[in-house]
Amino acid sequence: MIIRLITQEDLAGAALVHASAFPRQGYSFDWLACNLNAFPRYLVFVASSGAKICGYIVWAQKSGFRPEAVLELEQLAVIPEFQGNGIGRQLITDSLPLVKAQLALKNSALKSVLVSTRADNHAQKLYRSTLGAEVVATISNLYSADEVLMVAKDMS
Repeated sequence: MIIRLITQEDLAGAALVHASAFPRQGYSFDWLACNLNAFPRYLVFVASSGAKICGYIVWAQKSGFRPEAVLELEQLAVIPEFQGNGIGRQLITDSLPLVKAQLALKNSALKSVLVSTRADNHAQKLYRSTLGAEVVATISNLYSADEVLMVAKDMS
């Protein structure tokens, strides 16, 4: 599995991943195209196996370009037939050094990572084990259910 920055040519495949992972959301292609067009504020990486896009991750810089960046792991998705094979974990671990390299181009270093996810999402375990993120708050009925905010500090 190769983890790399998304390209324009990857958008259709990534949109299929988005549509399968987030069926209540719409306009998958447009959503990801907006993120790609907002580079370097949004850093989007794909997991590819040959020509097939199997997953993606979206990192968002929060509150401007700062010497110590706070990033949000905004979205992580893997197509159903590839789930359970460690691709989500690989997207996080392999994209983080690439994110840090992008930050360094602006004389910035990673300070903290923010993640929000449904309170019942088993991915909390993944965020805890890969990033050291801990739940710091719960917001009732934010999107489709309760949402937890997780923070990983001291990411340098």
